[in-house]
Amino acid sequence: MTIDSTPQLQSWQAIRAPHSVGYRVKLMSQLLTRRFQELLEPYGLTTFHWLVLCCLWEQDGLSTSALGEQLRQVGGTLTGVIDRMEERGVVRRERDASDRRVWRIWLTESGKQLEAVLPNLAQNLRVEALQGFSEAEQRLFSDWVDRIITNLSS
Repeated sequence: MTIDSTPQLQSWQAIRAPHSVGYRVKLMSQLLTRRFQELLEPYGLTTFHWLVLCCLWEQDGLSTSALGEQLRQVGGTLTGVIDRMEERGVVRRERDASDRRVWRIWLTESGKQLEAVLPNLAQNLRVEALQGFSEAEQRLFSDWVDRIITNLSS
């Protein structure tokens, strides 16, 4: 099975845009991000806000550093995102009771209510993006993406 659906290219051509896998993955990511941003816009949220919300829906009250580790983000970037989410009223910050140096991020009632709406938007986009793929192909694609991430993370 070949990953590349383009006509046979010289090896040097296969690594250059627009034929390279890297370029096409970047394009796919941009298209998905743009479409998802359009869906989140009526809620005043960004795709990064979605990632933070997903973490907090799974475990509310994470420390800023734990949230950053889960999202593989540096502190400054995350601080600004949390600031904007706080302004929108979907999260609140509190100092940790046992360690005043630590800030914990908690969902507000508004942030909790978004869990009933936003995952459906993401699921609908997923269905749209993967239409025409069998369940087995979807699992295989997901496995490949995970393997590439693992290969490049070490």
